[in-house]
Amino acid sequence: MESNPYIPYPAEILEISQESPGIKTYTLRFEDDKIQEKFNFNPGMFVQLSIAGVGEVPISISSSPTVDGSFELCIEKKGRVTSALFDMDEGSKVLVRGPYGNGFSLQGSKGKDILFIAGGVGLAPLRSAIDYVHHFRKKYGEVQIFYGDKRPSCLLFQRCRDRWSKYFDMYSICEVAEPGWTGEEGLVTDLMDKVSLDIKNSAAFLCGPPVMYKFVVVELKDIGFADQDIYLSLERRMECGIGKCRRCNVGNKFVCEDGPVFSYDEIGDYTDKET
Repeated sequence: MESNPYIPYPAEILEISQESPGIKTYTLRFEDDKIQEKFNFNPGMFVQLSIAGVGEVPISISSSPTVDGSFELCIEKKGRVTSALFDMDEGSKVLVRGPYGNGFSLQGSKGKDILFIAGGVGLAPLRSAIDYVHHFRKKYGEVQIFYGDKRPSCLLFQRCRDRWSKYFDMYSICEVAEPGWTGEEGLVTDLMDKVSLDIKNSAAFLCGPPVMYKFVVVELKDIGFADQDIYLSLERRMECGIGKCRRCNVGNKFVCEDGPVFSYDEIGDYTDKET
């Protein structure tokens, strides 16, 4: 994009998909074709979405960078800006600046087995990474996906999960079952006994509520994952996007600039503070 990181550009809402109660996916395209062509990102990065007269909010990109001509944001209705966005229709205009941050280490994980672990809306930024790995499937080893949420009606991306299950070893689990649910019941940590990867040649990518990290990381370390092979997204701490407000620090690092994705050996001493 352009060199000035403060400038937001108009983008049109091309499509709105209802994912679950209170969560929608917005397909966007910049009005300026040149801006759209220059919009390059890695899975795990984020943008700042703003609505004139309302405010702006940081949102992780949920589509893969391999998709041309548009990008997607999966958004939970939570706050002033997202509430205003939920009142908008297809064809409406918003403002977007970015992308910002550093994403998941997918380039450095080529040739490795991959474990994706998502909790709740944390599947949104991981979706970008999963679709990226699917696009370049031959460059990676075995892939497992563990996804947990409160109840089946909360589960995101049904269309994607159906596709992923054809190519990857995928498990979904819910804390509370609902009528018709035939999947696992419990917490995402209850799936850890299903890990069947070559641990010494694997990378784990996590995104979910902070409390999930506290327990999942322990499980991963117990089965042999090295700290440098465990990657966590701290997307919930994102603020201004360019490290100027200084509100997103984790130790001596800033989520907007150095993250939002970190390896556990970078921030392990601070993850307990996230809960």
